[in-house]
Formats: sequence, structure tokens, C-alpha cells
Amino acid sequence: MKRLVLWAVLGAAVVLAGCGANTEELSQWMEQQKREVKPNVEPIAAPKKFVPQPYASITGVEPFSAQKVTSGTRMDSGQSNAMLSAQLRRRKEPLEAYPLDAMKMVGTVTRQGKPHALIEVDKLLHYVKAGEYIGQNYGQITKIGETELSLRELVQDAAGEWIERTTTLQLQEKAQ
Repeated sequence: MKRLVLWAVLGAAVVLAGCGANTEELSQWMEQQKREVKPNVEPIAAPKKFVPQPYASITGVEPFSAQKVTSGTRMDSGQSNAMLSAQLRRRKEPLEAYPLDAMKMVGTVTRQGKPHALIEVDKLLHYVKAGEYIGQNYGQITKIGETELSLRELVQDAAGEWIERTTTLQLQEKAQ
């Protein structure tokens, strides 16, 4: 056993001696390579001159004008039309606190002969029926089918006018 350890130590000493024996030759080679090799760097292209373009649609409302901002907030300042004023007077329902993309339709149930949808929000189930309101855009449920729920929402268009749009909430099956 002592001989095996002695041979291992002797072998390690020979290997280490060989590693540090001729570093001068390596240093000379590195210096020669530094002198001979020239990097090939392509010059960067000059930047293109930016030419600003004037706003061409002068017939429409300029997108950053004060008129555009006031038309977008006009309905919020009390100058609302009849569609919106009725919505502002009524009492909000609990599911109007959540956006539609946070809701999942997980099923349908028939109660007293009328279809009801099962809506999951924050891991809680809610029964809803036609005529109830859900979502943050004054969405009123118009129809409940087996695979989807249709609703009518009031939203502002680009000009700040309140318009109706129809939206659906699809039945979502759980992933297995």
C-alpha cells in the first residue's frame, strides 16, 4: 500500500514538473500571434437622416389636440346621452366589479324553466340569468345558450361616443 501511494506522489510530481517546464516558449508564441493577427472589424454604417413627416389627415381631429381629449372625457363629465344616463342611475350588481376576461363560464343550469349560467370569478361560482349585468362595460346579459352567454355592452368609440356592442362569453371546459 505504501508503494502505491509513493508511485502516485511520484507520478503527480512528474506531471506537475512537465506543466511548468517551458512556459517561455508559450509566451513567445502568444506574443508572435498578437503581432501577426490583425482584427477585421467592419466599420459601422452611418445612421440614416430622420426626415419628419407632417400630419396628413388635417380633415379629421388631430390625435393629440385638446378637442380630442375633451371629446374622450365628454361623457364622463356629465354630458352623457340617454343610454349611459340610465346605466349611471341604476344600482351596480356584484359581477360588474370584474372585467369579462377575469370571468369563466363553466356551465348552465335550468331553474324554474329559465336558463341560468354558472360564472366563475375568483374561484367562486355565481348564477346569472338574462337581464342581469356583468363586466365593467355595463354589460347586460341578453341570451344564455348551452355553450355561450351573449351580452350587450356600452363602450366608448375612438371619437368618445357611447355605442352598443355585442359580446359573448364562451363555455370553458376544465383541462384534465
